[in-house]
Amino acid sequence: MTKMTDGSTNAQAKAPPSQPNPALKPLEVLAGEWEMQLSNASFLPRPSDIVKGLVSFEWVQDGAFLVMRMGDKPAGPPAAQWLISRDESTPNYSVFYYDSRSVSRVYEMSFSEGVWKMWRNAPGFYQRYEGTVSKNGKTITARWEKSGDGAAWEHDFDVTYTKIS
Repeated sequence: MTKMTDGSTNAQAKAPPSQPNPALKPLEVLAGEWEMQLSNASFLPRPSDIVKGLVSFEWVQDGAFLVMRMGDKPAGPPAAQWLISRDESTPNYSVFYYDSRSVSRVYEMSFSEGVWKMWRNAPGFYQRYEGTVSKNGKTITARWEKSGDGAAWEHDFDVTYTKIS
């Protein structure tokens, strides 16, 4: 066995965490399969179009992270993965996004008292998301907004998630 710089061996370094990440406990309501309904989207051929798809949230690496996976639908959002985690010393989460267009982004996220927010402050393309989780945890109603300068915001699209398992 090789000794690591922190004094552990390489066998210890490969061992999974013994318990799920306690910093992610508030996100337990998200775990499972959801039907996504995207509407009022600026990028669809007609704003009245509705795109449906499946989204899953699952624990990975023995609960160290939560991953959100979306599938590809014609005229809808691209297939994407969102890896969510949090530094236990800060209130906000970090979200790493990557999709089938080879687009990668980093978002900040908060999740408190049934309100789920994500935002990205990147020059030229600012984004923000706000969703509300129903009291029974079975529906999330949300909207995305975008901005070119971080000051003037416009609606991008609405999304509703309905838990199916």
